[in-house]
Amino acid sequence: MDRRDRNNSWDMVIRPRKGWFDIDFKGLVRYRDLILLMVKRNFTILYKQTILGPAWVIIQPLLTTLVFTVVFGNLAGLPTDGVPKFLFYMAGNIMWHFFSQCLTVTSETFVKNSKLFGKVYFPRLVMPISTVLTEMINFAVQFVLFIIFIAIYAARPDSGVSPNWQLIALTPLMLIQLGILGLGFGIIISALTTKYRDLAMLVSFGVHLWMYATPVTYSTSMIADKYPQLLGAYMLNPITPIIELFRAAYLGVPRYSYGYSLLSVIVTAVVLIVGVILFSRVEKTFMDTV
Repeated sequence: MDRRDRNNSWDMVIRPRKGWFDIDFKGLVRYRDLILLMVKRNFTILYKQTILGPAWVIIQPLLTTLVFTVVFGNLAGLPTDGVPKFLFYMAGNIMWHFFSQCLTVTSETFVKNSKLFGKVYFPRLVMPISTVLTEMINFAVQFVLFIIFIAIYAARPDSGVSPNWQLIALTPLMLIQLGILGLGFGIIISALTTKYRDLAMLVSFGVHLWMYATPVTYSTSMIADKYPQLLGAYMLNPITPIIELFRAAYLGVPRYSYGYSLLSVIVTAVVLIVGVILFSRVEKTFMDTV
């Protein structure tokens, strides 16, 4: 067999990549079974040796929402735009939890999977994508619970809940954008932590601070009423328009601007592009620094 025949006998040829945006999208499609396998592994690791198992997906948002309702709704008396406090906080909580988990878990991609990456080749983006899909399944369970509570409250007279069916149709786009945003920020941090390990220590702290700069525990209308001069800067937070749109869709919360949504989409696209570029550059040499 000559050299040409020997080369043609290979199923795959792995070559070095040198481009800034050199992502093997065909490889991601080819390894879709591995993505699903990683999603299954994530569930197994997350709930292994737990008493309640997957029930934590429901317990966690319920307890957090109850705490927010008591502390911010009752004790602090923060306004919730005329909708039930429990639904207001639950809407913000499940959306924020989905984003924060995508960001936090994805930010550990290189460090936590370094041993696996060093043994076998596969597109490295398989890991963060599987993380987002795992968190999307968790969100789906919490979302069903949220819909049940909406139905319970909506059955009451003068509940203040008025779903907007046209905006509800945008729910898949909201989730995709929120997942992409978490993925983008997560892989940026993951790429940087291969050299600067102290960034990993700031992630959890930074995410908590970010939550208080997002309308999870209060309404955007409160910012508009008390600090109108800061509203424009406040809405630059790309997560704020997504949560506001989600509340407007399912609860009928007023004070929503589509212009800020467009700005949020642009920021999301920029974050994803920057993240993919950094991830692509770092994955070539990260084994030398991890």
